[in-house]
Amino acid sequence: MPWQQIYDPLHNLTGSALVAALPIVLLLALLAFFHIRAHLAALVALVAALAVAVFVFKMPASLGFAAAGYGAAFGLFPIGWIILNAIFIYQLSVETGVFDELKKQIASLSADRRIQALLIAYCFGAFIEGCAGFGAPVAISGAMLIGLGFKPLDAAKLALIGNTAPVAFGSVGIPITTISSVTGLDLHALSSMVGRQLPFFSLIVPFWLIAAQVGWRGMLAIWPACLVCGSVFGISQFLVSNFHGPWLVDIISATAAMLALIVLLKFWRPKDEAAEQTQVATHYAIRPWLPWLLLAAFVALWKVKPIELLLKSIASWNFKVPLIFQGVQRIPPVVAAPEFEKGVFDFQLLASTGTALLFAGVLAGLLLGVKPLKLARIYWQTLHRVRVSLLTIALMLALGYTTRYSGTDTTLGLAFASTGSWFPFFSPLLGWLGVALTGSDTSSNVLFGNLQKVTAEQTGISPILTCAANSSGGVMGKMIDAQSIVVAQTATGTAPGAPDAGTILRAVFWHSLALAALVGILVWLQARVWTWMIP
Repeated sequence: MPWQQIYDPLHNLTGSALVAALPIVLLLALLAFFHIRAHLAALVALVAALAVAVFVFKMPASLGFAAAGYGAAFGLFPIGWIILNAIFIYQLSVETGVFDELKKQIASLSADRRIQALLIAYCFGAFIEGCAGFGAPVAISGAMLIGLGFKPLDAAKLALIGNTAPVAFGSVGIPITTISSVTGLDLHALSSMVGRQLPFFSLIVPFWLIAAQVGWRGMLAIWPACLVCGSVFGISQFLVSNFHGPWLVDIISATAAMLALIVLLKFWRPKDEAAEQTQVATHYAIRPWLPWLLLAAFVALWKVKPIELLLKSIASWNFKVPLIFQGVQRIPPVVAAPEFEKGVFDFQLLASTGTALLFAGVLAGLLLGVKPLKLARIYWQTLHRVRVSLLTIALMLALGYTTRYSGTDTTLGLAFASTGSWFPFFSPLLGWLGVALTGSDTSSNVLFGNLQKVTAEQTGISPILTCAANSSGGVMGKMIDAQSIVVAQTATGTAPGAPDAGTILRAVFWHSLALAALVGILVWLQARVWTWMIP
């Protein structure tokens, strides 16, 4: 007999919601106040979630462990598989020296510090976010800015603020594909909705970034550059997310914005530009861009429908998850009539974006003259480097799937429904809090995705809107999460006068909160006034 979820085991929704929230509160407390490493905090929270599910919500223990194992497997395949191969391409570019060449090309465009901040912290940071994510953009942008002579605190602050708008589509769209899997909502609809929220902020962030760097008067002196960067990035972000999908949004948008700024610099210069001038180069070698161009090309090729279907037919891991399949039922008031939760593990090995990245990395290495044995060594180094991140992701997904299949996240959603008409405003703030404390838009989407969906359904709002808002609001929390702060401190820590983590946090906190509140206002308007924007 299937087990039916129980949403109010204490016969008091507030009390049941408080118990259901214990694992998430424990996770956030361990991260925020006790500074426990993310994988250990996730493990403790997972144990707490299983205990709550079994002893309070009466979920059979076998189902609880099956749900956790299902989540961990999905965390490794396809999410971990994508991350591993994306970081492999970045590591390959560093090992072959082409990344240093790339930095020099970007730095040669202008001697003006404001233009350099736009090119590196905003455009190139977004490009790296789209390729790798998980702290790499902040580390790379911060180090590049230090190398160009920026003060350490300025470099850290600009790298963090610049790494906002692209985060929802980072790491080849993982946050969006993850929340689609967790909630069962349509991937393209979620991608489209996020693509109708973030472009507003892609336009704002360049102005905000430069104002944080030199003040509003200094920003106004280069407003054409900010406008070109923001508008081209935002328009590209909308078009790719709505008409292609989440995988290449950041890569294409960042490339388009950078090229647009390069063209602008051929015809326009800031009147108050520093005395030393840099001639805009007219020739750039293709070699430093080779790994990233191949990455974009292979991902795009993999998503061509006939090719994707062919690859799916060759190698597929598709099986019914023991115990979970036909074993868990959702019941009213969440659904009209009892229905089974999905319990099928489906990993298309050859059709996976991660496999496309692996092929791109291997081909890039061979074209750059790397011998196969060295390629294998770089891959092993990459695996060793991201091993803890992979473990963290597996544990986070195990936690998310445990709360999903036990029904505890539904209990929280029913409680949140009491906020009524104000929920669209608080929806992105919940995502902001999740990213600020977990360090990942993906993890925040796992933790709160189903909660957002259930609450939306209970309050008569589109779940596509609120789940997208979780990711869009979450990006503003990226600049204040502990991982990003530590990465920024590490990237700038070798320079004289390097700031500590607390100083960096204070420098960006109010920027983060203000931008998150603006996302809340936008989402409320989309829910109540601009409903035509919801796909």
